[in-house]
Amino acid sequence: MEIIETGFAGLYVIRPTVYSDQRGYFFESYNQDTYLKAGIQFIPVQDNESKSSKGVIRGLHYQLRPHDQAKLIRVVSGKIFDVALDLRRDKPTYGKWFGVELDSESKHQLFIPTGFAHGFSVLSDIAVIQYKVDNVYNKLAERGIAYNDPELDIDWRTEDCVPVISEKDQKNPPFRKAENNF
Repeated sequence: MEIIETGFAGLYVIRPTVYSDQRGYFFESYNQDTYLKAGIQFIPVQDNESKSSKGVIRGLHYQLRPHDQAKLIRVVSGKIFDVALDLRRDKPTYGKWFGVELDSESKHQLFIPTGFAHGFSVLSDIAVIQYKVDNVYNKLAERGIAYNDPELDIDWRTEDCVPVISEKDQKNPPFRKAENNF
């Protein structure tokens, strides 16, 4: 497994070792010992899965402390553009975002530490995304940031289709007005 730094403290692209032959493939999508040896303190307590169609944008979502969640994102089927927005005021990357294409072919993953908002857009006809989190979902702590905030200027890569946004995500406030206790 290769752990690649992104320029954001604690945010990593993970490239698992994939063993392929005529039967198919095998890889470890998560190994706690490997993470701990790399200095990543991440012990998942909940698995989530979503299925979305091309052009869907989900996000930007996060939970306030003490219910904040670190996440390990992977694509089971399809292709997405995954985005992590740094909400940590004490970091030089505060208010900046990192984006990476993740797909079921490469099996690359994104590890997002606490203190980030997360979102993605679907680039394939259908995408199934799984993510592990280290804290259970808490509805009262759930927050969001407008996916289309001009200050953030996120290119969701949906030029070839009409973006599909949930009613809830359309009501998210801009970055500067979003509640943040990081």
